[in-house]
Amino acid sequence: MKILPAIAVSLFTAMVPAQAQTLSELIKKWTVNWNTPTEPFKIIDNVYYVGTAGLSSFLVTSPNGHVLIDTATAQATPLIKANIEKLGFKVSDIKYLLNTHAHLDHTGGFAEFKKETGAQMVASAADKPLLEGGYYPGAENENALKFPPVKVDRVIGQGDKITIGKVTLTAHMTPGHSPGCTTWTTVAREKRWNHTVVFFCSATIALNRLVGNPTYPNIVDDYRKTFTNARAIIADVFLAPHPEMFNMEEKRALIGKYGVNPFVKASEFHTFLRNAEKAFEEGLAKQRAATEAKQ
Repeated sequence: MKILPAIAVSLFTAMVPAQAQTLSELIKKWTVNWNTPTEPFKIIDNVYYVGTAGLSSFLVTSPNGHVLIDTATAQATPLIKANIEKLGFKVSDIKYLLNTHAHLDHTGGFAEFKKETGAQMVASAADKPLLEGGYYPGAENENALKFPPVKVDRVIGQGDKITIGKVTLTAHMTPGHSPGCTTWTTVAREKRWNHTVVFFCSATIALNRLVGNPTYPNIVDDYRKTFTNARAIIADVFLAPHPEMFNMEEKRALIGKYGVNPFVKASEFHTFLRNAEKAFEEGLAKQRAATEAKQ
């Protein structure tokens, strides 16, 4: 999730009933963009964008079946299904459902997709209870953050792989944004060249509490481990759960122009990580200052 800095401090404090209405109103506002349809398109090789205008969902295809990464909100499920069909693929051919992180804006459709396709739900051990409980960590009773629960069929960890036909996706543990935040990579081929595609989880603070009463234990250490671990990923196609994170619309407008794929940018992912780490440290400092001011 993204959140405006001006309201970040109030929402980073412990969630109490008095704040519930404010949170509900914010999410209602966000969902206008989250659930706005947009045309699906090919990013590179067998990797397609099938999400909405505000939330990413990716289809990785193969002759042996497909992999769906993230599913936006529950309300957006019909849009994602329609996008898959528009591209000429069948929803029924999805064999694996992969999650980057267990938040309502990226998990809402998993239960329905699993029921319809029989696909295996794959997630990390730390996010498994969240997915199966349908809640936000540290805010289990906050209705505004709940989503349809889904049973996890396979638990993965660092370096584990999902293989279907000749397509392989590798899991990288990048916790912090959620306890089991998982980044995925795969290899795509274009014009005789191989390209590593990274589906980055996230590293924003969003609604997480880092100090005082943290969203979950050791969350700050997890964020810092993520920046270290993610820098080890060498990828030249950067994708993420929110389109604005990887400048999707700007790149999509350039498809077919200049003879190069606008989504292939060798240094983009690491540039993003540097900026994300700086934003995290600044956010942490603000939360610490806010906590100290109350003492």
